[in-house]
Amino acid sequence: MLTGPALARFRKNLLAWFSQFQRDLPWRRSKDPYRIWLSEIMLQQTRVATAIPYYERFLEAFPDVHALAEAPQEEVLRLWSGLGYYSRARNLQKAAQQIVALHNGVFPATEAEALALPGVGKYTAAAILSMAYGQKLAVLDGNVARVLARLQAIRGDLRAGIRWQELQKSAEALLAPRAPGDWNQAMMELGAILCTPKLPQCLLCPVSEFCAARKLGLADTIPEKRKKRATVELQLAAAVLLDPQGHTLLLPPPKPKAGPARKADVGAIVSRMWHFPTIEVHRDAALELRANLEESLRRGHKFSAPLERLPKVRHTVTYRSITLLPFRMKLKKLPQISGAKVLPLSDLSSVPISNLTRKIARAALDS
Repeated sequence: MLTGPALARFRKNLLAWFSQFQRDLPWRRSKDPYRIWLSEIMLQQTRVATAIPYYERFLEAFPDVHALAEAPQEEVLRLWSGLGYYSRARNLQKAAQQIVALHNGVFPATEAEALALPGVGKYTAAAILSMAYGQKLAVLDGNVARVLARLQAIRGDLRAGIRWQELQKSAEALLAPRAPGDWNQAMMELGAILCTPKLPQCLLCPVSEFCAARKLGLADTIPEKRKKRATVELQLAAAVLLDPQGHTLLLPPPKPKAGPARKADVGAIVSRMWHFPTIEVHRDAALELRANLEESLRRGHKFSAPLERLPKVRHTVTYRSITLLPFRMKLKKLPQISGAKVLPLSDLSSVPISNLTRKIARAALDS
């Protein structure tokens, strides 16, 4: 690793580049730990361009930690709807309630207290505390790890063995102690816009002179691609029940079920949110879906209306590749189901729904 004058030049070059070329992102306009925390949670597994409109709408509805802590969970999930990975939103609100109860509504300023919050890990704690409070904590995420791996020409899976621990030590050694927040953002920004996974822009890099991978001609092959978990193929069927006024029926968020893991946990796939009647298909989608509807919605009474097959929908949830077969059933009157909601098919925005449910609604509307 760099030391002495080389380290000083490395820090100076990177911070100067960041000062001149950083993206104008809404959460960078404030040192408010609440806003920084919200942005860091939203940016987990989510692209910046996707997160920005959600961030702005979320802040408008919940301008501070007290508003978030006191809000109905369904409203929090509704505003998160479409962003995915909904456990982030649930943990965000739990953490807000903990901050109000234990920290007088102020995001804690120590690493131990931050790590005790739901949904806050080592990276998130370091990011928030360095940017909001100027604490000397180095972040290590995928972007930073890629930069460090190329700087040192580290081969192999970066998360295997003790490599990630060594990368954390490297990040800490490089940290600019007088500007830890700007430094962490500069390292992440470098990995996000120049030192990218494919086709890194080495000619524009402010610290390319220090990069061992570039000198060895290995910038395109470092880091090594991680082996992905084998894809699980699933087939689901969903029913869009529709009355003459264009209203449909959504079932309430399913509760987690105890017991051994199953091939398809439909409740998890719909993100424990409002959803169309949905089942896993084993052989005959229409036959199995009708039987399920008659058993669960009509208590053994038959539906006389036909199930109209709609164009199939493709969806991916982590390692699951889902083929969803949507059907539409036109009824003179929707069945009365305890806890269910009747909503216009053209506007389901009043309740939290997953992207999968949104795709099903779109398939029905487009047809």
